[in-house]
Amino acid sequence: MFASSLRQPGRIFRQSLLPWPLSLESYRFVFDNLDMSALLANTLVIAVVTAAGQLMVCLLAAYAFAAWEFRGRNILFLMFVATWLIPFQVTMISNYLVLSNLGLLNTLAGVIIPNLCSALAVLMLRQHMQAFPRELLDAARIDGRGSWTILWTVVVPNLRPVLASLSILLFISAWNDYFWPALVLQRANSVVQLGIRGFLTEEGDNWGALMAASGLACLPVFALYMAMQRQVVDAFVRSGLR
Repeated sequence: MFASSLRQPGRIFRQSLLPWPLSLESYRFVFDNLDMSALLANTLVIAVVTAAGQLMVCLLAAYAFAAWEFRGRNILFLMFVATWLIPFQVTMISNYLVLSNLGLLNTLAGVIIPNLCSALAVLMLRQHMQAFPRELLDAARIDGRGSWTILWTVVVPNLRPVLASLSILLFISAWNDYFWPALVLQRANSVVQLGIRGFLTEEGDNWGALMAASGLACLPVFALYMAMQRQVVDAFVRSGLR
């Protein structure tokens, strides 16, 4: 991708691994035709808020399913996870109508709010919380701590690697989302994925600009992974040891 973006426009289909002579023409074309800073900023806001919201909601739900005993817990959990199997296209129209009635179309909030919960994240966190030593939770209750305090002072500090790995997955999913933002925002120059799509037209495809814009769109995800890779590796190690 980066090699193709650095080739001269007339050499874009060359198969050599190293581009030569180097050319920044594709990047100039991208910045001349797109406000990449605004697109990246909008996409970053959507991805960060969506991932953080999903992490918060799913953390509370997973803790309730794993640590609390109440009637119908297993049935309710299965019903909750079953929503993961429902295709997005089934709820797309109803969500769109709700946003229209609330006046949230063409807003970033309209993209974020319907995605504030993830059944997959609840399932993953519940599995890790069930492996958490019950003796620690019982000892915290004996010390007089409530459920809210136990969650944030006992459970969460021991789940940091898992939460880091999950946050990366949720961030990437929100960052790469194309269809829902295209439906809600209805503007080509709103998020980076829609901006990239603009280089594929009926008149012809600008592959150099497409590769350059895609490379720029990958950088935030790559930076996030580099910053949290230690926690990701730790999560895999702990999973194997458990």
